[in-house]
Amino acid sequence: MGRLFTIAEMTLRELVRRRGVLALLLLMPLAFYLIRRDGYVGQSIRSLMLGVAWAVSTAALFATGAARELEPRLRLAGYRPHHLYLGRMLGLWVLGLVLTVPFLLLVLVDAPDFVRYGGVAAAMLCCVAVAAPFGMLIGAVLPRDLEGTLLLLTVVAVQMLIDPAGTGARFTPFWASREIATWAVDRTDDGYLLRGGLHGLAVTLLLVLLVAGVFTVRLRRRRHIRYLPAH
Repeated sequence: MGRLFTIAEMTLRELVRRRGVLALLLLMPLAFYLIRRDGYVGQSIRSLMLGVAWAVSTAALFATGAARELEPRLRLAGYRPHHLYLGRMLGLWVLGLVLTVPFLLLVLVDAPDFVRYGGVAAAMLCCVAVAAPFGMLIGAVLPRDLEGTLLLLTVVAVQMLIDPAGTGARFTPFWASREIATWAVDRTDDGYLLRGGLHGLAVTLLLVLLVAGVFTVRLRRRRHIRYLPAH
């Protein structure tokens, strides 16, 4: 566990020292919320969820890319692949939870009293849980930040435009947060909460397994080792 916490701390330090990046991560969810604030309250809260998902996914994407050159040295120092990806994921989850605190307070102050605030918190937690491994997976598969950012933007745009009641929406990564947010804002039956919770748990576990597979294969190639031809 000590090595996991070490990698988590390294990830947090790398992101926290970039104050401009943190400011932009806070600005995106706030902008999503304020743009829809004049309309139906449910739309503003759902947009806030997408903003949180975008912010945490982007942080995970750039953290994965920034650590790519450091990983071979950590492997030589005795760190195993699961130390690297689980530790980084842990650090990103912590960062995501910290980022959600001001937005949860914003909803508590700004949203009407009929909103189920516990549901809003659960939807944000679901966003963070899914976004960290999702961003890491994109960062591991697409080594260039530009391509990864464009893919994230596409996913968020599709998530925003697709009909949440349609069958295809269930295959989007952040559908769970929209279901839970609907339960929280529209005070629908508990089926929304159950479906959202199960979907979020399943997607998180699937993404963690995919991240584990990609990182294990990539880190075991040992590109930092060069074998000289035999004479």
